[in-house]
Amino acid sequence: CEDCGKSLIGECKLHGPLIRAKDRVIPSRARLTLPHYLTLRVLELRAGNQQILGVFAKKVIQKRTQFGPYVGQLSTKLTRYDESRLVLQVLKDGGKYFLDTPNEDCGNWMMFVRLARNQEEQTLVAYQHCGEVYFTTVKPIEPHTELKVWYAADYAKFMEASAVFIKEESDVCPLPPVAKEPVDPWMCSSCRSTFATFALLESHQCTHKDRV
Repeated sequence: CEDCGKSLIGECKLHGPLIRAKDRVIPSRARLTLPHYLTLRVLELRAGNQQILGVFAKKVIQKRTQFGPYVGQLSTKLTRYDESRLVLQVLKDGGKYFLDTPNEDCGNWMMFVRLARNQEEQTLVAYQHCGEVYFTTVKPIEPHTELKVWYAADYAKFMEASAVFIKEESDVCPLPPVAKEPVDPWMCSSCRSTFATFALLESHQCTHKDRV
């Protein structure tokens, strides 16, 4: 105690405890990478103070806006699995690896984007390009709307998942999901492949143009 000049174990009985100042909490790497027009919201608080987060738009985001690449650690197995997030893999040097994000300091904000349970709530499509994974908007996103993602058609084949994920129940089941056939599929005039949305068909047709 500097007031009575004594070295004490615990608090000074005469002058009382010290006033403790706490360090400022530093956000994780993933939270620091969040673009200024996006925000994180706590959707649910589970046991052990585990927060279920969602990414929401603060302003209108135009269709065909690309985000990425997704930041994660290349791994042969996942150390962190969340049934509300997409499982992502990439092809590197002939091998297939998971993009693992064991904690928020190993990834970027894209790790918080939840998967879409149906076509109506899907706002993003995930795909692989040059060994990286990107998310692109498939329609304009209005303010206060949550960003939700599902696989692009070609990437769905790579991930051995369905091109469209339709889940009627409120909970999200782990991968691989069971998809329902779309009622009125969109058909490619070049190769006769069918797609559940025009956005997926439009993305697929770009591959024909690239080949030409």
